[in-house]
Amino acid sequence: MSEIKVSHQSTALVLNTETLGIEITAHGETWRSEKTYQPHFYVNDKKIYFHQAGKLEHFSWNTGVGCGIRSVFSGFHLSGKEDTLSFQTVIWIEYATEDIFFELNPLTESEQCIGNFYWPGQMEFRKKTSDWYTVITNRQGLLIPNDWKYDAGKIVFDGQMCSAGAFMPWFGQVRCGAAYIGIVCDPWDAGYQVEHPEQSDYCHVSVRWLPSLGKLSYKRTIKYRFLKNADYNDLCKVYRAYAKENALLVTLKEKAAKNPVVDKFIGSAIVHTGIKTHVSPDSFYYDKEHPEKNDEVIPFAVREAQMRKLKEHGLEKVYLHLDGWGNPGYDNQHPDYLPACEEAGGWEGMRSLSKSMKEMNYIFAIHDQYRDYYFDAKTYDPEFSMISPEGKKPDFCRWAGGWQTYICASQSPLYLRRNFTELFRQGIQLEGTYLDVFTCNEPDECAHPWHTMTRKECLEYRKKCFDFLNANEIIASSEETIDWAVPSLVTAHYSPYSFMVEEKGSMLGVPVPLFNLVYHDCMVVPWMMDADQPEGDYMLYALLNGGAAYLNCEAEGKELEKEIERYRTVAQLQEKVAYSEMVRHEFLDGNYKKQRTVFADGTEVTVDLEAGTYQIHQN
Repeated sequence: MSEIKVSHQSTALVLNTETLGIEITAHGETWRSEKTYQPHFYVNDKKIYFHQAGKLEHFSWNTGVGCGIRSVFSGFHLSGKEDTLSFQTVIWIEYATEDIFFELNPLTESEQCIGNFYWPGQMEFRKKTSDWYTVITNRQGLLIPNDWKYDAGKIVFDGQMCSAGAFMPWFGQVRCGAAYIGIVCDPWDAGYQVEHPEQSDYCHVSVRWLPSLGKLSYKRTIKYRFLKNADYNDLCKVYRAYAKENALLVTLKEKAAKNPVVDKFIGSAIVHTGIKTHVSPDSFYYDKEHPEKNDEVIPFAVREAQMRKLKEHGLEKVYLHLDGWGNPGYDNQHPDYLPACEEAGGWEGMRSLSKSMKEMNYIFAIHDQYRDYYFDAKTYDPEFSMISPEGKKPDFCRWAGGWQTYICASQSPLYLRRNFTELFRQGIQLEGTYLDVFTCNEPDECAHPWHTMTRKECLEYRKKCFDFLNANEIIASSEETIDWAVPSLVTAHYSPYSFMVEEKGSMLGVPVPLFNLVYHDCMVVPWMMDADQPEGDYMLYALLNGGAAYLNCEAEGKELEKEIERYRTVAQLQEKVAYSEMVRHEFLDGNYKKQRTVFADGTEVTVDLEAGTYQIHQN
C-alpha cells in the first residue's frame, strides 16, 4: 500500500494513493474515510471514478502558510474518447489554525456538461450509541444519533446549500467528545447528503459540488476543523467565529443603528393575514368540490378595524404582514402585481390602512414576490425567464396563480424598484416587506445569453432586492432564516424545526437550535403558537429560542384574550434577550423533551415539552 504523509504540530494527514482514502489524526484522535467510498463525479448521468484518470500524479504541497498533498487527474476517457477535462485536488494543513483544507480545482474544462463531484467523502462513523451523532443544518438544525431508529431520509431541496436544506453551509460529527466541523467555503454551488438507514448503527455525511453552468468552473473548498471535548454547541461557536470573520455576522444592534424601525420591531406581535385570494383552475390548490372557496376578498377597511381592536386591547407593538394586497390576488401574476386590490378598496383603502398603522405606531409590511413568473402577467416575456444549461425552461402550475416559470433573478431588482416606486408614489408608508422564497428555495442559474447568471450571482441579485428595502428604511424579510442573507435581513416568516413543516420531519433526527446558536442576536425569528401539537406547545419553542410570537387577529372574545396573553409571555422574554447571543443549548436528564437555553445576558430558559411547562431564570 502506497501512502503519502504530512504533519504539522499535533495534526497528521495520510493519503492512500491507491484508494485515495484519507486518514487524519488531530488531538490524539484519528478519523478515516469510510472504506467503501471512492471519489467520483458524473458526466451525462455516468459515474466516473477519480482513479479512472489516464494519468494521476501526486506532489508535495509546501507554502508559507501550510503543507499538504497535491494530486493531478487527467486523461479521462469520456464518451469513448479522451476528454480535455483535468483537475487537481489539494489537501493541506494550515499552519496557523491546523485546519485541513480540501480544494478541488479545474485545470482544463471538459468538452461536455459536467455533473456533480463527490469529494471528499464521508468519514467512518459506526457505533450504535447516542454519544455518536451527526450534526446537520437542515432548517433550524438536527442531530442524528447513531442509534436513531428512523431512516434519516432525504433532506429538503436535496440538501442543496443556500436553501432550507442547509440554513448554514456546514455539517459535523461528534463521537464521545471528539468532533469535527466541515465548513463549505463556496456554498452556492454545493450540497450535502446524509445516509442513516432505519435501525442502522452508522451515519454518513459528505459534501458534493454542483457544476456551474455545466462546468467545474472554479476552485471549490471545504475546510475541516477537529476538536476535543466538544459537542454541537462548540461546532456552532466555531462557525459563528467563521461567520464573523467573513462579514456574515451582522447583529441586530448594528442593524438598529442604521434603521430605528428594528428597535420598534422587537417585541411586536406578528400578525400574518391577507386581502384577496384567487386560485386558478389550473392550480394544484384549486378546490373543485367547493369552487366558491377559491375566491375571497377582505376589504382593507376590515384589516384596519382589526388593527384598531388590537390597539384597544392594549397592544403597543404590532407587525402586520399583509398577503394578497395586489389586484390579481395572492400568488398571482407576479411580477405585475399592481395596483392595490380594487375590490378591497384600491389605493385609497390601502393608503388608509397604511396611515392608520402609522398613527398607532404599528409596523405595516407587505408580501411580495420576484421569483415566480406567471404566464398571464402583463409584461411576461419568455426571453427573460430562466433557462438551464441544458436549454430547459421550468413550467408548472402548483401555486394559486396557475401556469408559471421562473424569472431570471437578474431582473428581480429591476422589477422590485419599478413596483416600489409606484407604491411610494401612491403614498403607501411601509416599514417592512417580505420577499417570498428567496431564502427558502435554492439559488438558480440561467444560461440565457442575454442575462447569463451563476448561482452565486443569483444570491447577489436577491440580496440587492433586500438592500433596496434597507436603503429605504424598510425592514427586509423573507421566507426562512438563512446564512447568506443574514447581513441584509432583520426577520423571516419563520426558522422552523423540520417537524414543524415536513411530513416526516419528526423522524429525521433530534431538533436543535443550531441556527440560533450562531445567529440569535442577528435576526428576529417569529414562532407559531399552536398549543396542541404532538411535539408539544409551540409557545415553548418560542420561549426556548427567545423569539417573537405570531398572533391571530381573527380571534374573538376570550380566544383573543388568550392569544394576547400568550403573545405577551413570549414578547416579555424576547425584549430582554433579542440582542443577546444564545450561548448554549442542552438536553436535561438524558431526555430530548427537557431542554435549556442560556443567553449571553445570563437568562436561562428551561422547558419540559412533555409536561408543557417552562421556567425563566433572569439575572
